[in-house]
Amino acid sequence: MTRNSFHSFDRFGNIALVKFSRDVKIKDKKEFANKLLNENPAMRTVLEKVGGFKGRLRKQETKYLLGEKTKEVLYKENGCVFRFNIDKTYFSPRLSNERKEIAGLIKKGEEVLVMFAGVAPFPIVIARNSKAEKIFSVEINKEASKYAEMNIELNKVRNRVEIFQGDVKRIADKFHKNGKKFDVIVMPRPQLKESFLHEAFILSKKNTRIYYYDFCGMEEKEKIIEKIKIEAKKNRKKIKILKTKIAGEIAPYKIRFRVDFVVL
Repeated sequence: MTRNSFHSFDRFGNIALVKFSRDVKIKDKKEFANKLLNENPAMRTVLEKVGGFKGRLRKQETKYLLGEKTKEVLYKENGCVFRFNIDKTYFSPRLSNERKEIAGLIKKGEEVLVMFAGVAPFPIVIARNSKAEKIFSVEINKEASKYAEMNIELNKVRNRVEIFQGDVKRIADKFHKNGKKFDVIVMPRPQLKESFLHEAFILSKKNTRIYYYDFCGMEEKEKIIEKIKIEAKKNRKKIKILKTKIAGEIAPYKIRFRVDFVVL
């Protein structure tokens, strides 16, 4: 992210998404957009962020400023390429290093479940950067799932990534009824009150590793760990915390927090 006194922007491949403070005039917005395009030849479009991500579908609102009139992104990271609509689907370039790190933790022959998978960046980066046997990608947003199908073709991982469109609870219940368990469960959760840890626990077995993401204040990390332990007890599971880390700051004094743990 690049900052100055009144704006910041994230780059999504060919698109720059800029957030301005309220007092910036349209003339100054266009001037900044023009400067971005001139200084970055590969950047084709500048959009303004006018609303944050909302609801379980994690959609946001943007407004066209300058350049090619499109909201379709072509984005590359970790040896992978992704297409998605910036308004209709959720994608965070700031999680690029997280995706690479998680992929590096997957062992040969493991089956991986990714909840809240969006346009499938975690599943595809795992598929391209590990020797996982198969990755199961679950996402409730229909539009995101369509792009996920497109992306697994673009990245040539159709034989190792399977897309499941629908609510995590419903799909987890189907897996559970069929006796399906996973070696690894990745949970890059949106900011929802519900933890979905119950769904993770019913799909876990001995030695299943779970990578759980949550959001909290800088001083509230222990509360997240305690929540996981309480949920494990409710589901009659014993766990061991392997690692915790701050996986990014999302607002002043508010962080994305990752907890790695194993089911014993």
